[in-house]
Amino acid sequence: MHPVRFETIARDGSARTGIAYTARGSYRTPCFMPVGTRGAIKYLSAADYEDLGAEIVLGNTYHLMLRPGAETVAALGGLGRFAGWNGLTLTDSGGFQVFSLDPDVDDDGVTFKSTYDGSTHRFTPELAVTTQELLGADIQMVLDVCPPLPSPPEVIRTAVDRTAAWAAMARKTHRRDDQALFGIVQGGTSESLRAESAQRTVALDFDGYGIGGLSVGETRGEMVPALVAALANMPEARPRYLMGVGDPASLVEAVAVGVDQFDCVMQTRIGRHGTALTSGGKLHIKNAKHMVSDEPLDADCSCVVCVRHSRGYIRHLFQVGEPTASRLVSLHNVSWTLQLMDKMRSAIATGTFDSFRRQVLAVWA
Repeated sequence: MHPVRFETIARDGSARTGIAYTARGSYRTPCFMPVGTRGAIKYLSAADYEDLGAEIVLGNTYHLMLRPGAETVAALGGLGRFAGWNGLTLTDSGGFQVFSLDPDVDDDGVTFKSTYDGSTHRFTPELAVTTQELLGADIQMVLDVCPPLPSPPEVIRTAVDRTAAWAAMARKTHRRDDQALFGIVQGGTSESLRAESAQRTVALDFDGYGIGGLSVGETRGEMVPALVAALANMPEARPRYLMGVGDPASLVEAVAVGVDQFDCVMQTRIGRHGTALTSGGKLHIKNAKHMVSDEPLDADCSCVVCVRHSRGYIRHLFQVGEPTASRLVSLHNVSWTLQLMDKMRSAIATGTFDSFRRQVLAVWA
């Protein structure tokens, strides 16, 4: 019995909308998961996620195992209870963060230095599982090898082989039947390696499948064929998760080929610095032209920020260094993206997804 069951409600071409059922609750797809790296989305609280309508929030294993430690999170009731969040949670394995630190990698795992104090740590596929079992998220991800792009073919090949071997180790180690375990597909922009990696991962029979190592510098034209090659080898009855992708053009393109869920830090990262996502594209609120604007960030957005505050006010907050400015634009960007997913679900259900996709790409491509 798998802790995750996926039910398709409607299709429009390869795009699909559905419900993923976990041991503790369900989430609607296509779905965007805001990223709470250290147990919080920067400037936001669990009450905010609830008000915004988020259904599942992501936490980062690498950061949480170093501070405050997985045992501490477990002692305080697991990630959701620790953060005061009643919705669902997913933890990534921390592999992406570890690989950004230029670690020593061998067939059994990685050795890396802490970004906090420089101390040396060893991380293995087995330890990734047991650490995430302590963190207690509803869904955990296996440890994978995430090569930068572009990389030489032999580097991508090694990443595919190690990711498959590590996935098998993770599958054997995983014990919690109330916690789903997702495998991860690698392969760079190679369609044949993506297909092979998907086949090898699916053979291990995971609860869902992540597609990693995309949106790391390649063009969208390179990303989509690699994505299609992976998806063609994944079962219909499991969720498919494109990791680390959240720009509007990539979201609609990935949903169009059959992806179900996404996460990204972009929404809050650009929001903190004054860039808002809007139906007309990116809006840079610090620009002088917004000084006396009484308009909301986006007239088509129903979020609390757009209902209540003007561009002129938010620009003023940035000008005087008031942290509330970063909070307001971050709230808006997360809400705007969740509303985009809602519109995608509706468009798939009504058979109008292709025209909706074209509208989004006209602004964002």
